[in-house]
Amino acid sequence: MTQQANETADARDATDGASLSRAEQIDAKRIRVIRSLDDFPETLTGGAVAIGNFDGVHCGHARLIERLRQRAAEVGGPATVLTFDPHPVVLLRPDKAPPPLTWAERKAELLGELGVDVVVIQPTDLDLLRLSPREFFADVVLGRLRARAILEGPNFRFGRDRAGDVRVLDELCAAAGVKLEIVEPLIVGEQLISSSRIREAIRHGDVDAARRMLTRPYRTRGMVVHGAQRGRTLGFPTANLEAVDTLVPGLGVYAGRAYVDARAWPAAIHVGPNSTFGEHVSQFEAHLVGFAGSLYGQPLEVDFLARLRDTQPFGDSDRLKQQLQADVHAASEVARAMPT
Repeated sequence: MTQQANETADARDATDGASLSRAEQIDAKRIRVIRSLDDFPETLTGGAVAIGNFDGVHCGHARLIERLRQRAAEVGGPATVLTFDPHPVVLLRPDKAPPPLTWAERKAELLGELGVDVVVIQPTDLDLLRLSPREFFADVVLGRLRARAILEGPNFRFGRDRAGDVRVLDELCAAAGVKLEIVEPLIVGEQLISSSRIREAIRHGDVDAARRMLTRPYRTRGMVVHGAQRGRTLGFPTANLEAVDTLVPGLGVYAGRAYVDARAWPAAIHVGPNSTFGEHVSQFEAHLVGFAGSLYGQPLEVDFLARLRDTQPFGDSDRLKQQLQADVHAASEVARAMPT
């Protein structure tokens, strides 16, 4: 089993909170994950709200969440994030939908680490996407969440055809007596931090750059399946991952961590074809340093900490084994030096 914090148990518990007082819920020191606005309890209304996809949960998001928490304290309610699953583009323009950086439970976990009290993971459907900006504001912001404050970035868009912008939101908030704060984006290296920029870095294998923009190292997950078992014959058994539902980094060998039963293991990760053996199909496999046991048929979460080298063919298995030994040593050093 893999490490998965604040998952289905929290989601089930979230709707049971109506019997608790507002103070008890906000002071619970653990995030409340609610799977639909239909289940949003009365006791959690009246807080400060941020709405968006929050894909990856990067440092720009962290800046917004810091202000969200401050506003929540001012209005005397929870700091609430409303996000959507799947991304609206998946329904509207599936051919244009970017591969996600985080899955829903991971996103909630990362937001909880930043101090968010409540995360609503709203199922995205066409009825929701058909709401005009005014209807969305009336139904969701005022009707369901009863927000007293809203915090967004300057590029926030909402409502059918993304017709609502911060100017429209300002007008609606002013009329309803809701405090609105626009939080400026974070700039690193003369560029805005954004999910798109992080996605591009990961696509090119630059997980180091991605890690500097994210609040935590980039994490993927997949199911462990049977492979050719060549790594085992070389003395470096690997977990082969398939059904990965987030963006897989570009071809390369990486240092990382893998999580098994709430324990982190240093990992040497290979993304690409096994060209030494004449294969051309890209694989995603991880050698868990020091781990002994079977992971077949289990989900596995893997952090990408640093890129070690390009993939390359080797003249024979002995040369490959020597390189694998060096990779494992380097990956172990990186994992031990980097805080979990």
